[in-house]
Amino acid sequence: MNVLRGVFLAGSHSPWLSRRAMRHRFVRRAVSRFMPGETLDDALRAARTLGDQGCATILTHLGENVTDRDEAATVARHYLEVAERIRGAGLDAEISVKLTQLGLDLGRDLAVDHLRRIAQAARGLPGRVWVDMESSSYTDATLDVFRCVRKTGDDLESLLPLGPPIRLVKGAYDEPPAVAFRRTREVDESFMALADRLLSEDARRAGAWLAAGTHDPAMIRSLKERAASRGLPRDAFEFAMLYGIRRAEQLRLAHEGHRIRVLVSYGAHWFPWYMRRLAERPANVLFVVRGMLGS
Repeated sequence: MNVLRGVFLAGSHSPWLSRRAMRHRFVRRAVSRFMPGETLDDALRAARTLGDQGCATILTHLGENVTDRDEAATVARHYLEVAERIRGAGLDAEISVKLTQLGLDLGRDLAVDHLRRIAQAARGLPGRVWVDMESSSYTDATLDVFRCVRKTGDDLESLLPLGPPIRLVKGAYDEPPAVAFRRTREVDESFMALADRLLSEDARRAGAWLAAGTHDPAMIRSLKERAASRGLPRDAFEFAMLYGIRRAEQLRLAHEGHRIRVLVSYGAHWFPWYMRRLAERPANVLFVVRGMLGS
């Protein structure tokens, strides 16, 4: 693993570093490139702007590993408000949640109850409620929640008969070789193989939906070519990209007729998330350095 990537991933778990970094204005200025602000109003304004440019959105309130029942309930109530605000604003926006933010560490039943309430509140919205997979230590627990809600097995093949939407992304966590590919080539090959499976005729006939989470120009090009070779229209799947990253590419894809959803993150608990963004693309450190020089 790249040494710098390892440093950032380790830093994402440091409360001391989080407290110090979040006090510095240049760090907050650098973070603003990747999130529109800390409040739901900030996120909704960004979603409106992106919608006017032809890009749909996914809203996620930052936070994870909640170990207090009252805090988990507060998070759930916040997402109920998110659903209502999306409906009221008439936005093409979806919701993405982390189960650990809904109290998974306190028990599966608690997280399931909160998730069901959020899903019920989101009924009638144009999009979906996504559940983030998080790190490998939560893979089985997350799939167990899905089985509880949807009564299914624990791998892609067993999910396909249900016609699931799958937001396919590369992991942003430091995982051991026993559970994750460590080489970029292996990760990319696995990503494309799973994308191909979701674009296959039987998967699509069952109702499966691919949201391809990548900013890699080569992979974007390959996905477009593979879909075209199957005779699929440009809106047969969607690209999922992060707010503030490759904005010109997002607009270009939208103008070409491809579906594009931009993940808009917001909230006060942004430090671990931001460190993982730097780990994904260490070149983003340049923005921090420029912020330091300009402060």
